[in-house]
Amino acid sequence: MKYVDEFRDRGLMRKLADAIQKAAYGGASYNFMEVCGTHTMNIFRYGLRDLLPDSIKLISGPGCPVCVTPNDYLDKAIEIANRKNVIITTFGDMLKVPGSHSSLEKERSEGREIRIVYSTVDALGIAKKNPDKEVVFLGIGFETTAPTIASSILTAEGEGIRNYSVLCGHKTMPEVMGVLVGDKKLKIDGFLLPGHVSAVTGSKPYLFLAKRYLKRCVISGFEPMDILQSILMLIEQNRPRIEIQYSRIISADGNVLARKAINRVFEKASSNWRGIGVVENSGLKIRKGFSGHDAEIKFRPKGHSTHERKGCICGDVLKGIKTPKDCRLFGKACVPEKPVGACMVSSEGTCAAYYKYGS
Repeated sequence: MKYVDEFRDRGLMRKLADAIQKAAYGGASYNFMEVCGTHTMNIFRYGLRDLLPDSIKLISGPGCPVCVTPNDYLDKAIEIANRKNVIITTFGDMLKVPGSHSSLEKERSEGREIRIVYSTVDALGIAKKNPDKEVVFLGIGFETTAPTIASSILTAEGEGIRNYSVLCGHKTMPEVMGVLVGDKKLKIDGFLLPGHVSAVTGSKPYLFLAKRYLKRCVISGFEPMDILQSILMLIEQNRPRIEIQYSRIISADGNVLARKAINRVFEKASSNWRGIGVVENSGLKIRKGFSGHDAEIKFRPKGHSTHERKGCICGDVLKGIKTPKDCRLFGKACVPEKPVGACMVSSEGTCAAYYKYGS
């Protein structure tokens, strides 16, 4: 496929790997963290770790939006699903994520009305066709998905669709990266910054990582050539700064219109990240002017007795402190067909990547 196969050319990948070997030869060791689940999956899929010298270690961070969504959010969604005349709409990868006591998949099998949708447009359509029911969309993800969900709320408000609301669980990436660099258990020399998120935010929100924390950063594309080139760029930085490898998509300013939609509907708020805890200003909440479409206000779910699954170390995996192979449940009690933790569920989860590609 033209313009894709070129980024997967084995000969060019080998040349880049040789350039990385040469640039890293005789020098310091490097710990680089990728904070995007698509990067994690493709690093494993294409065996990129095997092409790198021993002096370069890749650490998988909290880049999977499903994985970092905490149990208290899932417990609230399940509580709402058990109300009368409610339809829960969600992306498919949320279905199997285990909450404290149940999962959306289990609740659906027991008769709750939970539908998989491919976009908020589908959810709005369901709300229009079912005016006698409340339709709740599970809004999770980073800055990538926030604009489309903001747009759905604006559409619902403009068209008077009063039975549509969003249970907001959106998170923003820069703030949690500030927490990671401050963690004494982690030694991060640089970041492969997320391409999808950066298409919206641009590069400016990450400047503090280079200026305040002196971390090397490169916004990377997702193909194997992109990732290898980004690693080479990280090594060759003579001073910490933010570089854009994914320049065919990303600009310094990002998508201004998408950010306007986000800022119109949402405002910054503290947010709870699985395994990391509450991070100040790392999330989004629906503004008061759109509270009629805020499921948190409309249903007041309490999410009683939230707890993590016993034996699951998903939180430490998301922080990069441990790998899935450190977990006694990995590949035994916890497999994709019957996951114990969120990191095994999502196609972008680190445990799922290890299970599928890691030998």
